[in-house]
Amino acid sequence: MSSLEAKNINPSYHFSLDSGVTDITKEKKMLYISTEKGTLYSYNLISKKIKSLIKMPKIKDFLDEDMPSKIYSIDIFKNKILLLAQGFKGARHLLIYENKKITTVLSDKKRLFISQAKFINENLIIFASLANEIYLYDINKKAIIYVKQISASKFSHFVLNEKKDEIIIADESGDLKVYNSRTGSFIKSYEKQNLDNVFQVDIKKNIILTAGQDRRAVVYNQGKTFYKKVNFLIYACALSPSATLAAIAHDEENNILIFNTKTKKELFELKGNKMLLNHILFINEKELFTSNDGKTINYYILP
Repeated sequence: MSSLEAKNINPSYHFSLDSGVTDITKEKKMLYISTEKGTLYSYNLISKKIKSLIKMPKIKDFLDEDMPSKIYSIDIFKNKILLLAQGFKGARHLLIYENKKITTVLSDKKRLFISQAKFINENLIIFASLANEIYLYDINKKAIIYVKQISASKFSHFVLNEKKDEIIIADESGDLKVYNSRTGSFIKSYEKQNLDNVFQVDIKKNIILTAGQDRRAVVYNQGKTFYKKVNFLIYACALSPSATLAAIAHDEENNILIFNTKTKKELFELKGNKMLLNHILFINEKELFTSNDGKTINYYILP
């Protein structure tokens, strides 16, 4: 695949944080960003002001030495921010930040090695383990509702649809599995399009996009499936809110290709990312942010 026809776009601006970015999400006029050193930031999209909300206390590693508590993932529901953070000797704990206070949902003493977590609603959290198990947890009851072993393959990433009633799970097999998030019942699978590990998956308007180790970005468009093949591992992907645009990290220079999911036409190539990309976030059809393994967040605006 060649992206020579795509128009080159450089960042309109960028800003830097204390360490490598681990997750980034949007709620109304705010971005929320987590880092490897355990800091949660807010970034006002209007005023462009950055604020440090949380600095996680240091933890003990396997050698009993102090180290930063890395925040692995974040999610937001109304005024609650869900934090998945590193705990004692490699375990993970789930926390909720609300009204400038942190409460523990699941302690690292449970020795759960959680990889990613999201809200279903104010009371229900769904999370995945490194062993590719999916858990539904009730905050009020302080109880696990169900546990599902998805496959023997190593877990990579999951995403919820807009209604949050379905979870799409990506793993080392390359196949996607879809489950009902409330009941844990299996719905369907998408097979034999990615031939190796799927690093990330996204869904908007029932259209699914993958980022594959096999250098394929697959678009599942309600029966009209196709893939883009590139010359480098695809570590990050994202769909615009309408799912008209797909963005994928597509080469060893960390450039991002944006193409139309209906016509397959390659439209733009986003330049200026200095390190390996880990997140692409559309905030609307024209604006997006990117993060990488370094400290920098880039902002792009499309023509």
